[in-house]
Amino acid sequence: MDTESAFAEEFIELKTVVIRFAGDSGDGMQTIGERFTDSSAAFGNDLATFPDFPAEIRAPAGTIPGVSAFQIQIGSTEVLTAGDVPDALVAMNPAALAVHLSDLEEGGMLIVNSAAFTPENLKMAEYTSNPLEDEAVTGKYELIQVDINHFTLESLADSELTKKDKLRCKNFFALGFVYWIYSRPIETTIDFIREKWSRRSPALADANIKVLKAGYYFGETTETSRNRYMVAKADVESGLYRKISGNEALVLGLIVGSKKANRKLLYSGYPITPASSILEMLASYKRLGVKTVQAEDEIAAIGIALGASFAGNLGITGTSGPGMCLKAEFIGLATAIELPLVILNIQRGGPSTGLPTKTEQSDLLQAVYGRHSDASIPVIAANSPSDCFETAIEAIRIALTYSTPIIVLSDLYLANGAEPWKIPSIDSFDAINVPYAEEGQPYRSFNRNKDTLARTQAIPGQKGLEHRVGGLEKDEEGSVSYDPSNHEEMTKLRADKIKLIAESLPPTKILGEDSGKVLVVGWGGTYGSITASVNSLQAEGFSVSSVHLRHLNPLPKDLKEIMQQFEKILVPELNMGQLNVLLRSQLLIDTIPFNKVQGQPFKVKELTKIIHDLLHD
Repeated sequence: MDTESAFAEEFIELKTVVIRFAGDSGDGMQTIGERFTDSSAAFGNDLATFPDFPAEIRAPAGTIPGVSAFQIQIGSTEVLTAGDVPDALVAMNPAALAVHLSDLEEGGMLIVNSAAFTPENLKMAEYTSNPLEDEAVTGKYELIQVDINHFTLESLADSELTKKDKLRCKNFFALGFVYWIYSRPIETTIDFIREKWSRRSPALADANIKVLKAGYYFGETTETSRNRYMVAKADVESGLYRKISGNEALVLGLIVGSKKANRKLLYSGYPITPASSILEMLASYKRLGVKTVQAEDEIAAIGIALGASFAGNLGITGTSGPGMCLKAEFIGLATAIELPLVILNIQRGGPSTGLPTKTEQSDLLQAVYGRHSDASIPVIAANSPSDCFETAIEAIRIALTYSTPIIVLSDLYLANGAEPWKIPSIDSFDAINVPYAEEGQPYRSFNRNKDTLARTQAIPGQKGLEHRVGGLEKDEEGSVSYDPSNHEEMTKLRADKIKLIAESLPPTKILGEDSGKVLVVGWGGTYGSITASVNSLQAEGFSVSSVHLRHLNPLPKDLKEIMQQFEKILVPELNMGQLNVLLRSQLLIDTIPFNKVQGQPFKVKELTKIIHDLLHD
């Protein structure tokens, strides 16, 4: 028998597969989800991930509020989302099953830790009987019951660890078993375990490796699953790739942007989900000259960043929704002084504390209008985890070129999600050359560049360039002015400066034909779902195209003309219709909103249905 025919008999080849790991927040679902991601990336699959965890710091073990999940879609073709619903669900306890079973595809694989289905755990999950004995479960899914606790302890019979610590390794048994089913290499995970635990706890590292292998060989020896599956390597452009999350990409983009601008980077922030990891990651790049400050509150954080910009550095701050409210006064000051400042808003469900671990796009109108007075500033948004890299560089370009604060909108889905990223050459990005005022030359505080209307910045210590800045309105000389006509002129100049940014933008990209029946206009983290839906409908011959906006204030100059070439404009958003408000008010074009505020991303089938209905309306 030749190799190819043997392979065909042993594996069922899939183009894509969606797997969801779910368990108690102490069961390590995020850990094994990340490991499955790393293994698949190393194998060469395209992929997208969606970590979904509870807001409670530590909900009672075994309860529904404490369920944590991690979903990943891997493919041999382009993968744009983490998948609508899982083809396979790993449920480590009854609560995880209760929360996620309804999402599992009919006929899908259901792997459960049977040891966790005790009367006490069933009661905490609000089951009155064991669902694993119910025909609605056994007859609808490929149910695989494994006593993961027993096999974990058995594989660690000779370990010096306590029973409690041994059972903490059970997530790696589940991971090893899933690796066997989906033909994943385990070496990447073994290397991770050794790097993470070998120095501080060799016994724990050894235990996790043993349990991982035990799970893998359990599948091999028992053949519990009826089938094994293989997802081939994706056919991608050659180059050096790495897995990257949105917040990681923002960090690297900020560093590259600061180097291209020849400015020292100072990031000042206050811990808030899901922006906290930006501060943490930037703090690890001291060797590159990055300075970080954990401020005592959100107001102090932006004040420090603005002070850094005043001193000639690149001041950056970041937060999420509630923190943006606190930063509004300093954003107004930065607008009045006209200093470059980058503000990152990693959106989450609101208002107030809201849904701090769920995704949403509800801060767009706040970003565009959420300040006192007429204080227009640019707003841009990233559309995928890897796109956060170029979005960060673009924010720095605009902030420095136009001497303005700028808001960058990301969201929790992008921040924590991950995808493969082809590492670009740094030389492919243009230098950002924005000089300071020259000593010995005449200087006025608001002497403007005729092309950009940006004021030229003089920094403290430049001899002969002493000047006054502050929140009070000034004239072009920098003197405080209460003259009504001057205030109106300065207000218009600040607004006109922001409008001029549109002159520097490239033509808007259209996915599909430049005219037709339906145009889908989106922004931010909805890119993957919209693009996947539009691609599938185009493949069926439907007249549908899409545009995904990075620049939200100002809007691209060519957007109105593009929209006028289509019969219907659909605007899907994870909010109550905020981009829809901007488009209708600024472009005076009728648009159709499609909104969802459930803390979850759009499913491709949701968008496909609404577009299909519009095409046949």
